[in-house]
Amino acid sequence: MPSNVEIKAALRDMRYLTQRAKELSGTDGTVIRQQDTFFKVPAGRLKLRDFQDGTGQLIFYERPDTEGPKLSNYSITPTNDPQGLVKVLTDALGQVGQVKKERRLYMVGQTRVHVDSVEGLGDFMELEVVMEEHQSREEGVTIANQLMLELGVKEEDLIDGAYMDLLLKNQQNAHAP
Repeated sequence: MPSNVEIKAALRDMRYLTQRAKELSGTDGTVIRQQDTFFKVPAGRLKLRDFQDGTGQLIFYERPDTEGPKLSNYSITPTNDPQGLVKVLTDALGQVGQVKKERRLYMVGQTRVHVDSVEGLGDFMELEVVMEEHQSREEGVTIANQLMLELGVKEEDLIDGAYMDLLLKNQQNAHAP
């Protein structure tokens, strides 16, 4: 199963981080609009990513919900009918919820740098060090930590969990007495 080492952080200064990502990648990045629908599963996470252009990906992944670098194992398959697949999976499994975001993707070496504006949450940065077969988790963590420093991301800005978790937590807090 493919794997990556991830870091996710809240952004204090989106402009600065975006500029650094441009410099490190040598590109202006690629804008991707996504709607992720999460489904109820007994273990891990299952989401259908709709790229809003008639294509999508069904993604299953497992990773710990901890701050800092974490290993994520995943499986991905493409689809040309994301809306139909959302309906079938919702009928079969039930939905946890949806995350809508605009993502700017920068490639820095083997790392995907995501600068995300998440509807209802705000701005975030996500690093995904795409692991090669021969690499250890420790090598991925080293790469992620180094890139985090180069991007000016502070340890206190790191977050755990997925955007879906943060949205659900916000909903629970809004309904708390």
